[in-house]
Parts: sequence; structure tokens; C-alpha cells
Amino acid sequence: MRFSRSDTGNGFFELLTEQANHLVAGAELLAKIHASDYERRVKLRDELHEVEQKCDEVTHNIASKLNQTFVTPLDRDDITYIASCLDNCMDYMDEAGDLIVLYKVEALPAGVSEQLNVIQRCCDLTAEAMPRLKTLGGLRDYWVEINRLENEGDQAYRHTLSDLFDTGLDPMEVIKLKDIVEALEKAVDSFEELANGVETIAIKES
Repeated sequence: MRFSRSDTGNGFFELLTEQANHLVAGAELLAKIHASDYERRVKLRDELHEVEQKCDEVTHNIASKLNQTFVTPLDRDDITYIASCLDNCMDYMDEAGDLIVLYKVEALPAGVSEQLNVIQRCCDLTAEAMPRLKTLGGLRDYWVEINRLENEGDQAYRHTLSDLFDTGLDPMEVIKLKDIVEALEKAVDSFEELANGVETIAIKES
């Protein structure tokens, strides 16, 4: 059972917004990891883990609240889907940051900066969009721009891989860098999956 979105929403929209704000913090830390030396990266990676854990906690809180709530502002499956997508975005960012530290890479491919820029913009747009779920208004620009950014991220990903295989680096180093680039690509893809889901929900509820 659901109730009008104009009602309080039982805190679901606030929790989803909190998740999205954790993504913004995570993206900032990931960018700092990229720009730092190894010693600094370890500390920043640990901070990124903490943000990822906070995001997990919000995901669990949403699941618990769904189990305790008789009426919800959106379909239960839709709330679960959005929360899960937000969590996936965070997980892939955390994975990328972790790999940078674990692999002890020094210089990352130039295209990684482009990927990180796309991720940060996706995080900002997502954080702005989540409160609008309460009315499902003003969201079209969000999913259109996320899809455009995903295309931009795809181009950066393909060009980075192409350049990586042309560097003449040691094959093991290429594999390490490829893992990091692919984790960033999965993060971007997760933002598109979320935006597509929001579009589907908005159309269904209209």
C-alpha cells in the first residue's frame, strides 16, 4: 500500500538523499586519492571505506524501514531498487580507490581524470535529484544529463584502454591499471542504471 507523495514519506526520501550525499563525499575522496602520493592515499582510502560503510548503513536502514512500514510513498520494489543502485555506485567508487592503493600504482592514465570528472558530476546531479523524488517533478533534466555523461564516460573509458595497451608498460602493470579503469567505468554505468530506473518510476507514477 502507498500514500500520497505529498505526505511525509516516512523519511524514505531523506534517507535516499543521505545516501546520495555520501556519494558526493566519496567522489571527492576518490579524486583526492588520484591526486595524492602513496602515503596520503592510504589514509584517504580508509576515509573512503568509512563513507562506503555509512552508505551501507543507510541502505540497511531503508530495508528495515520498509519492513516496518505499512504504507510507502513509492512501490516498495522501487524504493529498494533506488537504494540498491545508490549503494552500487558507492561500492564501485570504493573498489576503484581500494585498487589504486592495493596495487601501489604511481601514475594513472590521463583518461582517469576524465572518468573521475564524470563521476563527480554524476554524484552532484544525483544528490540534487533525490529530494525531487518526493514529487517526481523536475527530474527529466537529471536523467537526460546522466545519460549524456555516461556516453562521455564511455568514450573516456575506451580511449583510456586503447592508450593503455599502447604504452609498452609491463603486462602486469597494464592489468592493474585496466582493473582500476574498469571499476571507474562500472561506477559510471551504475549512475546511468539509477537514472534510467528513476525515469521508469516517474513515468509509471505520472
